[in-house]
Amino acid sequence: MKSTGIKRKVDELGRVVLPVELRNTLDIHPKDQMEIFMENEKIILKKYQDNFACQVTGKISEKNFVLADGKIVLSPESAEELVKEISLSLQKEK
Repeated sequence: MKSTGIKRKVDELGRVVLPVELRNTLDIHPKDQMEIFMENEKIILKKYQDNFACQVTGKISEKNFVLADGKIVLSPESAEELVKEISLSLQKEK
């Protein structure tokens, strides 16, 4: 485990502020979900990533694929539907 040397106090509601440098490094944004783990006497925070859930259907499958540097997860079926919708939208603009 790597020490950052950063210390933060816990407030009255049990909150701890994550420094902006850590949030930027770990690509953590407002409203992102965090997973909380316990290991012996340690609390471990990890950015939650649903196991490849399609962002259109919500279905989890090993066939789902990731696009845009991990920002988009799609099932093959949803990808085909989006391609059709995009094509139709582009045709309407012409």
